[in-house]
Amino acid sequence: MSAPAKARAGAPRRPAAREATSSLLDTAYEEIKHRITICTFRPGDYLNEAEISTMLGIGRTPVHQALDRLMVEGLVQVMPRKGIIVKPVSLDEVLQTIEVRLLNESYCVRLAADRASTAEIDELTSILERAQKELATRDSERLMRLDREFHGALARSARNPVLTDLLGRLHDRSLRFWILSLNTPGHHLSVQEQHLAILAAIRDRDPDGAEQAMRAHIDAFRRNLLQTL
Repeated sequence: MSAPAKARAGAPRRPAAREATSSLLDTAYEEIKHRITICTFRPGDYLNEAEISTMLGIGRTPVHQALDRLMVEGLVQVMPRKGIIVKPVSLDEVLQTIEVRLLNESYCVRLAADRASTAEIDELTSILERAQKELATRDSERLMRLDREFHGALARSARNPVLTDLLGRLHDRSLRFWILSLNTPGHHLSVQEQHLAILAAIRDRDPDGAEQAMRAHIDAFRRNLLQTL
């Protein structure tokens, strides 16, 4: 086979290699992020690339790239001459995140009250029905996933992809605060009731009611955290 023919024969391997590398990076990113979110990697913990690589069964390069992405998102930070740590939770960061959520999620539910389709309302209803069944188990990780699923579906029903992306990142940053506040008695039940109030207003096509319910939900989240931190 001639050299050009060999080159052509080998050409398709490059995209496949890039896809494999990208897949490993995505896996490392999601796994590390999940552990930060549920506080397996707690605020202030040092993260060792070699140990994480062994834990996940993934090479050092995707782990390093995943940590770089998480640093951009503000979930980890580099400490000079010390290494990488999970970014500590500060009261200022909590309050700033909640301020931005309050502004954007209140607008989101107003849009959802006008724009959500019947199928999207059914999806939100289904999520809360599953959450209701999980309340008895008090499985914090499952309830956290359902909370994330509800807010994600709510954001999509506003029919504004830019807003959906922004709210997704804000909610991801809030989830580890959510986990840290779980010791408050009645927390899970209160969240479920607040979500139901938001859904009821959207189903009734009531933007003012939806905004009021969302503001009450986020204000309760803020009060709960201030008692915990």
